[in-house]
Amino acid sequence: MAQASLRDFHDNAGSRTPISRTPDPRVRRFHRSMPGYEPTRVAQAPRVTARLGLAGLVVKLETERFGLPAFKVLGASWAVCRALSRQAGHEEPVATFAELREVAASLDELTLVAATDGNHGRAVARMARLLGLGARILVPAHTAAARIEAIAGEGAAVDVVDGSYDDAVAASAALADDRRLVISDTSWAGYEDVPGWVADGYATIFAELAEQVDDIPPLVAVQIGVGALASAAVRALAGPGRVIVGVEPAAAACTLAAVRAGVPVLVPGPHDSIMAGLNCGTASRIAMPELIAGIDAFCAIDDRAAEAAVRMLLDDGLACGETGAAGVAGLLALRERWPEDSWERLGAGAAPAALALCTEAPTDPASFARITAA
Repeated sequence: MAQASLRDFHDNAGSRTPISRTPDPRVRRFHRSMPGYEPTRVAQAPRVTARLGLAGLVVKLETERFGLPAFKVLGASWAVCRALSRQAGHEEPVATFAELREVAASLDELTLVAATDGNHGRAVARMARLLGLGARILVPAHTAAARIEAIAGEGAAVDVVDGSYDDAVAASAALADDRRLVISDTSWAGYEDVPGWVADGYATIFAELAEQVDDIPPLVAVQIGVGALASAAVRALAGPGRVIVGVEPAAAACTLAAVRAGVPVLVPGPHDSIMAGLNCGTASRIAMPELIAGIDAFCAIDDRAAEAAVRMLLDDGLACGETGAAGVAGLLALRERWPEDSWERLGAGAAPAALALCTEAPTDPASFARITAA
């Protein structure tokens, strides 16, 4: 693969500041109360390890959560819990899923609304179905048919917006009223609580990791879309002796642009990467302070790196979608750009162990078949 896989790079180590935020213990207690809760597993990827010149690679496999093919339901479920509890007049969120069912039953004709490229919207739709609520999910025009069908299969009404993911976000925001509750994982002026709760929900991933891995590796790769997952990773993992690399598609490197500008900016489209879950034109405003403070380097990669990472992980028996493989793809692109001293450049040592998150299973069968047939 050509070195052009790494399309842009920003060393942010000089902007790092201490991160201190205590996880909310209510989050995991709530997730444990949901039917079917199990920690997702971690796996080793020896072939990828050798290819990247690492001492080891731990992959946290977020390929199945509560019967869904991605991690998103962790954030969606907690945000729905917080939002419905508030809607019902509770000062504190209810503690269990059973209590949340009772709250939902008391809220007549409420519809949950979300914009999505696939996984977040399906997670919101699943929560609506489980709670007996309506769901209306807005998707951008380029969304794969398989992802739309999966959302509709949860019983949601699906609106295809003639535009980008950011256009779908704007359209969803315009729907908010007393009977339509927007559950978004990105924020805008005047709308910050719910996306903050989404990010809080992802803490369960890292609580599980702390129990599953004796020592979190010194090199961490995390994919960045609007920034909710990455901000959760920073809260849990940033600290002395650890390097965190944020990975975005070159076609939608909105966080890298925001870090350079000092404020969230719109990266013009088309946002057409195969890493569909990362096709965002604007970073979440509430995520940016933590990303700037906790991520050491931002890299923008092309789709060839994602395709190669999907195939490499499959060689290790790990079936990951294109967005799910993006963290490994970022490491691959860095290694190919600087094959002799890639990890030393980042301050992680000559051959560190690394951690990556596979955030989704293959959710577009046609795309996965094309990639793996190459």
